[in-house]
Amino acid sequence: MSNKPISHISEYYNEKFSLHGPTPHGVDWNGLSSQFERFDQLCKVLGAKKNFSINDFGCGYGALYEFLIQSGYKNFQYNGNDISPLMIQNAQKRFEGLNDVSFVESSKPQQISDFSIASGVMNVKLNEKDVNWKIEVQKILNLLNKYSKSGFSFNCLTSYSDQEKMKDYLYYADPLQMFHYCKLEFSQNIALLHDYNLYEFSILVKK
Repeated sequence: MSNKPISHISEYYNEKFSLHGPTPHGVDWNGLSSQFERFDQLCKVLGAKKNFSINDFGCGYGALYEFLIQSGYKNFQYNGNDISPLMIQNAQKRFEGLNDVSFVESSKPQQISDFSIASGVMNVKLNEKDVNWKIEVQKILNLLNKYSKSGFSFNCLTSYSDQEKMKDYLYYADPLQMFHYCKLEFSQNIALLHDYNLYEFSILVKK
């Protein structure tokens, strides 16, 4: 992702986090139930519940790590990265001293892992035009692919959202186009999940 969008989006999330702290609202989600529903869909790419490494791309305050623990995942290496310094600082303090857990302020993962997950990182485009933001989205997908040995998953707001509820500063992706891009660029084994009751979809890429 180029420096201009990164700086503006980092400021956006820093402001949200300053207002709401380590909560779903602090990372611009509606609530805990929908946040965990997203994680449940994205973690379907993992398969087994133990002995894997994972990059949490856009980790925020580490909510995915908490979800994994609560859901019974064990013996995994968790690596979180985010462009918000406030969120990373908070996560480092909250999970200080835990083995196999790291949080780094960065726009990309620091190591290749078995899997990578990105929840919500492509939604906020602010003033960027859709045609330009689509290029940034593809850059993110290429990073997820580069740093994942076995597969990765991500979600996007859907272009099938109700028109009256769509917001100008958010990016609504065409799920069919995203599926097509991933199928051509990354793997033959792609799953498009658009059957849960949120205005979004998830894509699982299995290598």
